[in-house]
Amino acid sequence: MAYGRGTAAVKAVEEVSLDIAKGEFIAVVGPSGCGKSSLMKLISGLHPPAAGILTVEGKPVSGPLKSVGMAFQNSNLLPWRTAVENVLLPLEIVEPYRSRMSAERPQYRDKALRLLESVGLAGFTDKHPWELSGGMQQRASICRALVHEPDILMLDEPFGALDAFTREELWCTLRDIQAERKVTVMLVTHDLREAVFLADTVYVMSNRPGRILKRCEVGLARPRDLEVTYTQPFQDIVHELRSLIGGRH
Repeated sequence: MAYGRGTAAVKAVEEVSLDIAKGEFIAVVGPSGCGKSSLMKLISGLHPPAAGILTVEGKPVSGPLKSVGMAFQNSNLLPWRTAVENVLLPLEIVEPYRSRMSAERPQYRDKALRLLESVGLAGFTDKHPWELSGGMQQRASICRALVHEPDILMLDEPFGALDAFTREELWCTLRDIQAERKVTVMLVTHDLREAVFLADTVYVMSNRPGRILKRCEVGLARPRDLEVTYTQPFQDIVHELRSLIGGRH
């Protein structure tokens, strides 16, 4: 599969086939530049494939999918909007919410407030991004990705810029959100511990053009807490993944 057009087309991934079950949490890991983020952008419809077949829920992807929520390494919160106003943004854009916004804004605001409160941001809902820590900004960003109740949540290095303590705290937040909402999650990450802690299945990609080197089912019981990261079975899976990537991570 390639993206782009004509001579400028870049072969990001090829011979990649993912069969992701509804409600499954998958993680994609691999060396820098292997096409992890490109794969996510293709699946979400942000980049059209120049070759290959791409379907989500059995339907060809021809443009950005309304059923997908996305969050990135940078929270990309609008600085002039408060946390709750940032979370409301997708409802102002995505149908059918957009058409109902003027009539149902109070209900939508309540929904956004409940989301923010569920991730520990009660009391910060009316703060602007510069008044929030990096971890708080990422919590708000994930709420924004979830507010229109997407079927698929796609996360591109969402915790990569955070300190280790905050990162692990947000692993637990994401674990709880996924368990409660049963949303299908695709996580792109360089952090192998993050992938193993959160995912049901980890896909390891090769150097560009990315291929799937291995599909690794994480056989660790749920619910998982951070103590599992110190166990030998957890470490064994991390070491296996690291050996496949050539020791870069």
